[in-house]
Amino acid sequence: MREPAFWWQPGTGRLLAPAGILYGAVAALRMYGRGHRAKVPVICLGNLTVGGAGKTPAALAVAHLLHAAHERPFFLTRGYGGRLAGPLRVNSAVHRAADIGDEPLLLSRLAPTIVARARVAGAEFAQFAGASVIVMDDGFQNPALAKDLAILMVDGRRGIGNGWIIPAGPLRAPLGVQLDHAQALIVVGPSDSAASALTPLVRRAEQRGLKIFHARLEPDRAVIAAIGRRKVLAFAGIGNPDKFFATLADAGLIAAERVGFPDHHHFTASEAQDLLARARARNLMLLTTEKDLMRLAGDEQAKALAEHATALPVRLVLDEADQFRQMVLRVIRSPLQGAGGGRQARNS
Repeated sequence: MREPAFWWQPGTGRLLAPAGILYGAVAALRMYGRGHRAKVPVICLGNLTVGGAGKTPAALAVAHLLHAAHERPFFLTRGYGGRLAGPLRVNSAVHRAADIGDEPLLLSRLAPTIVARARVAGAEFAQFAGASVIVMDDGFQNPALAKDLAILMVDGRRGIGNGWIIPAGPLRAPLGVQLDHAQALIVVGPSDSAASALTPLVRRAEQRGLKIFHARLEPDRAVIAAIGRRKVLAFAGIGNPDKFFATLADAGLIAAERVGFPDHHHFTASEAQDLLARARARNLMLLTTEKDLMRLAGDEQAKALAEHATALPVRLVLDEADQFRQMVLRVIRSPLQGAGGGRQARNS
């Protein structure tokens, strides 16, 4: 399903506001539920809004940080778009995106990854398998598992859109409620175009004591160098395809064509053939995201597209890297962890 364009336009969505208020009330009530506390620290990355803000790169950045601190991070994810409920440990030699979704395959290249729709069962699975820290790249609005550190993400270019809750706007739950359940906010990418929307958001976050971080998505330099001045056909089926296209532009790549699809899009045979034909007709290089290539791999309908497409890896780079590292390590090494520690527990 593609997001309505009006979600990201100020002053829109009022006709659907009553439905959004009702949805938000249910989401807020659910978020205030008391979750199960795992025996190891739980770090959760979540989006304020529908659409990608960079939480998967952020989860990978957190895992890199934990590896450097000699921890044993395990990723825990629902496996959106996959058919298997879990809990199970991802095995890239066996599992495909149709089984467990695209994000778990990407995450599992860095650290052991558990897919579980029942997050408490997934956390227990990870603990039994040897996790010293659990990193969730989804589930912020789900209260089943208590979080020791909850980090919200927001796209600097889009902000929070029209500020309304689904279906009137892109917010997943009331803004204040979400901020009350977080300890930090990461603004990803330049915020000049959304400054008017982000300023009150950042102010409200600071008033609640959240730490504010700024980050950018940095593409793999080796891939950028290999592409050089060659023109590309860029395509993406992620939460915010424009974010991927903006990353290409910032890197100086020439995207002669840009094709966006809905998040976790399953490419049909005709769509795959169309992209291949368009690239051949204009002698363009097919360039996509790592998630999309993960989803294409193993799909017979899109086998030719997967063979001819190149993925552009990106990593999240934080401006305040030292402060972020200190925050993460302080939380996982706190004596309060596992005994009701964390802001959410203190505010309950």
